Amino acid sequence: MRSKHACLIFFVSLFLPCFLAAQITAPSLDTLINKTRAAFDVPGISVGVLKDGTVVYSKGHGVRSLKNNLPADDKTLFGIASNSKGFTCIALAMLVDENKLSWDDKVRKYIPEFTLYNPFVSEEFTIKDLVTHRSGLTLGAGDLMFFPEGGKFTIQDIIHNVRYLKPESSFRSKFQYNNNMYNIAGEVLRRVSGKTWEEFIETRILKPVGMASSTASYNRVKNNINIIDAHAPVDGRVVAIPHDWNTLANPAGGIMSNVADMLVWAEFLMNDGVTKDGKRLISKEQLHQVFSLQIPIATAAKNAYDTKFSGYGLGYFLSDIKGYQQITHTGGLIGTVTQFILIPGLKLAIVVLTNQQSGAAFNTISNTIKDSYLGISNRDWLTTYSNSTIKFNKHSDSLKAAVYKQVEQMKSSPHNLPKKEQIAGTYKDNWFGNIYINTVGNKLRIACENSPRLKGELLPYNYNTYIAKWDDRSYDADAYVVFGFNENGKAQSISMKPISPITDFSFDFEDLAPVRID
Repeated sequence: MRSKHACLIFFVSLFLPCFLAAQITAPSLDTLINKTRAAFDVPGISVGVLKDGTVVYSKGHGVRSLKNNLPADDKTLFGIASNSKGFTCIALAMLVDENKLSWDDKVRKYIPEFTLYNPFVSEEFTIKDLVTHRSGLTLGAGDLMFFPEGGKFTIQDIIHNVRYLKPESSFRSKFQYNNNMYNIAGEVLRRVSGKTWEEFIETRILKPVGMASSTASYNRVKNNINIIDAHAPVDGRVVAIPHDWNTLANPAGGIMSNVADMLVWAEFLMNDGVTKDGKRLISKEQLHQVFSLQIPIATAAKNAYDTKFSGYGLGYFLSDIKGYQQITHTGGLIGTVTQFILIPGLKLAIVVLTNQQSGAAFNTISNTIKDSYLGISNRDWLTTYSNSTIKFNKHSDSLKAAVYKQVEQMKSSPHNLPKKEQIAGTYKDNWFGNIYINTVGNKLRIACENSPRLKGELLPYNYNTYIAKWDDRSYDADAYVVFGFNENGKAQSISMKPISPITDFSFDFEDLAPVRID
């Protein structure tokens, strides 16, 4: 969920001298947010800041949707995406407090059918392993089972199919972000608590904490008047697109919330797990576990916040910035990205919710706010991120242009291509299911049985390689489709990879290995 570039930009340390050191003013933040919206073409951004237990800023800017142009405010609902992972871990921690499970319990204790590629890993895999991205699987492995929306998979399918996902690294040796382990953690929660993940999150966390407008899933929003549309660039223009999230993956990223409620969540976490009305929902010991480093992530030797360590805890990224602990997460859906930051030593929380998919936008705002409280001046994050985004987009566009230039050239060399009947057929991947290559008129089409929205035209690139040009252009996920032929010239296998680094990592084409079955 969200491109590799958008994930990496979270770690980039790149500001705007709007505020005096250790001081923030609403007018200067208003100006920054509107400049950021313009720079990155984001229709709506809501921002919240909590300092010393007081909300010092909570406001929306721009519009909820380009379809209606209604104003965004601090009550406007956004999909917070992977910021939901922290809620999943708090929920599990509550069950640990109740002695209903242990972080070190084996997953098979609760899901006996759970099996990974390596038998040893299957036996040793713990609840903690599910939520710390140390499975050894590749970035986003298996995400096509729930992404994009509209797939036919169930949680039982995910539990069964993860056995086919080949690891890239050894178990517990490397941080590699994975959503499906969180989906399986949600099933553990259900089997242990007797409540669905959605019921548990709403009744045991959202309601007691005081997040009155938030729900555990898009389809559970009762009043959808003040809610965003997602937006994405399509053919060079930002447009409103349908909300894209499969409820199957709610434990990894399903919660709907707003800035006002997320500030309540921030206050709850910084108040050691005690609600505004004085009720403790999680012990100090378990909250400490959530915010303790579980798997390290390498940091650059030289960076803007003098960060010495970074890594992942239970549902949160952890690092030090200028000597202070930082607890944070980002979230991304197609057309929506969000950011949540706690700096307990400063008693500071920052929330940025956007209805476009520019990570540079939320980083511009959050880094500027952080700098103002850290006493750092004379850094222009807006210009820095604008320049890096322009450079990255130019690079990505050049790659796509070169690919489609060759596609055009191949139109004049049809004799250099295999016949369509050499390629057309049904190919099956162990975990993803059937992929159909069909001839429609004089064109080749690709379609996926278990992901009906993932369909498009196959365009020749060279003799054995085609380009999958997906019908939904908001995906920005066109991919190489490379065929392997037998001695008779008939295609027998497929491998795939995105043509551009801008493609969301959840389009994990590279984990597919389809072979012909007809």
